[in-house]
Amino acid sequence: MQTFVHYFLHLVFPAFLACMLFKKQWKKAYLILLATMLVDLDHLLANPVFQDNRCSIGFHYLHTVYAMVVYVVLLFLRRPFNIIGLGLLFHMFTDLIDCLFMFSECKDCYRDAPAYEVLKVIADTIGI
Repeated sequence: MQTFVHYFLHLVFPAFLACMLFKKQWKKAYLILLATMLVDLDHLLANPVFQDNRCSIGFHYLHTVYAMVVYVVLLFLRRPFNIIGLGLLFHMFTDLIDCLFMFSECKDCYRDAPAYEVLKVIADTIGI
């Protein structure tokens, strides 16, 4: 279920966002939203590059709170920057949901994760 939700939110749901928010140019907006997945290139800077069950929020450079502040600022700029900001923030939201799936399976496994406190608050709030 986690994998389905993750890829649905990364690949399919942005089409709904594009259609709802950018009706006249939804195809262009959708392509821009998909292109924001390039933010995952920062995973290549991690050591090790791949680690099973790693929560990317707060761990990778472009998945930090500082980067997310920049993404929020992009929302207030002209197109295409506002679309890019939306895509990047939605990407962070999708990754956060992925982290919550993993956190719900093993809370102690993420005790050292940068996003542990955020995950704990959300998990406690929604009861997982």
